[in-house]
Amino acid sequence: MEFVAPPETAKMPTLADVAALAGVSPATASRVINGSARVSQRARTQVESAVERLRYVPNRAAPRGGSIAALICEDDTRVFSDGSFARLLGGVRRELGDRRELVVLVTGVTGRCTTVSRFLRSGQTDGVLLIGAHDGPCAALRQAGIPVVLGGRPLHAMSLPYVDADDRGGACAAVDYLAGSGRRAIGTIAGPPDRAAGVNRLAGYRAAMAVHGATSPGLITYGDFRQASGEHAMNRLLDRRPDIDAVLAASDEMAVGALRALRRTGRRVPDDVAVVGFDDAPIAGRVRPRLTTVRRPIEEMGARMARELLGRIAGAPDRNVVLDTTLIIRDSA
Repeated sequence: MEFVAPPETAKMPTLADVAALAGVSPATASRVINGSARVSQRARTQVESAVERLRYVPNRAAPRGGSIAALICEDDTRVFSDGSFARLLGGVRRELGDRRELVVLVTGVTGRCTTVSRFLRSGQTDGVLLIGAHDGPCAALRQAGIPVVLGGRPLHAMSLPYVDADDRGGACAAVDYLAGSGRRAIGTIAGPPDRAAGVNRLAGYRAAMAVHGATSPGLITYGDFRQASGEHAMNRLLDRRPDIDAVLAASDEMAVGALRALRRTGRRVPDDVAVVGFDDAPIAGRVRPRLTTVRRPIEEMGARMARELLGRIAGAPDRNVVLDTTLIIRDSA
């Protein structure tokens, strides 16, 4: 992955300036300037007039065929340690093929929104894939006025199209399976309450527990999707509810941490406590016992995000896409 710094264009008119004056999107302005036939005569006339009035000089170092920016709203440590980002971008790259260059921007979000905004307004990209939506980058994208597709459902209403997996349905399926296997005290290690994935998976757990007439006093704890937090959360669950006989962790990493805590306290998995993870990350098949987990179609999500963004760049309307999840049965439950 590569962080691409924006050019110094503070005193020179940008493609975004041309688009604003012409009353068109930056993508349309780019197509006119690059000689594409996929624009109306009216738009072409407006852009050419704006170019002349602003004395705009195109940046010929920019990719002539346009590019797609993938903006990852996580700190660098998590991006490079979590293989799901590479899998998602692999799906994006395969879908794009040779049609466009993919520029990846790894950002900590809060400290780099200005830098990101300047890059987007420079006119070097036709559209953006925003992975891990946060308010700051979304505001920058709206100001830039370029097509965008979110990777994952936003926690707050952002009026931007997204591609997501059915996390709520996946959590429901996991609890249904555990309850159908005779488990009664089913706990969960939920994800962070400020992340849409954490909220949706917890909502699925609660909905399924209600369907089965089960209550959850002392059976809900929280982690940050990482192994250490899963281990600590499992210890808290055992302290609160020694009778716990199953746990749904909102990530495979937290499920691995839960296995470690259970092993240390002498609980057998799955005999004493069944464990179900979420994501079907590579670690799910390597750990012992192998994890039963909810599979999210990560590569397919990346490919679908790219497909939806290309459609938006071509003028297609916004739409939201939710892909199915699948419960993968292995040894831990």
